[in-house]
Amino acid sequence: MNKKDIQNREDIYRLVSLFYSKIRKEKILGPIFNHIIQDWEEHIERLTDFWETNLLFVAKFKGNPIKAHQEVDNICGGTITEKHFGIWLNLWFQTINDLYIGENADTAKRRARKMSTHLFIKMFESRTSNKTKCPFYNSNNN
Repeated sequence: MNKKDIQNREDIYRLVSLFYSKIRKEKILGPIFNHIIQDWEEHIERLTDFWETNLLFVAKFKGNPIKAHQEVDNICGGTITEKHFGIWLNLWFQTINDLYIGENADTAKRRARKMSTHLFIKMFESRTSNKTKCPFYNSNNN
């Protein structure tokens, strides 16, 4: 298969769809995402908008990723760690490498790395001191 660069919304949709199919099956991230996301098609469209905005500068995404991630971490009792983000990032890179090659593919990796660091820091900063056990995730599986 000859790989090409990410060029349009269809390419991004393909990337996001395959990526989240991997996330849903992943033993640590899957339970979290599968509990939080109620409408997967809507989530994939929203994240396609996000990446189309970030890679192709098509102003479609409207949302607050920091707030969304803080809410997920709160639901999980402040137990989301850099390991979760590392798994997410590795799957993102693998999926890009499986499908695409080129400048936009490289940009998608760089921006994901920067965003994951920023999101984790913002989640950590928003935590309260009273951690509780995440009701649907066994943190002992780390």
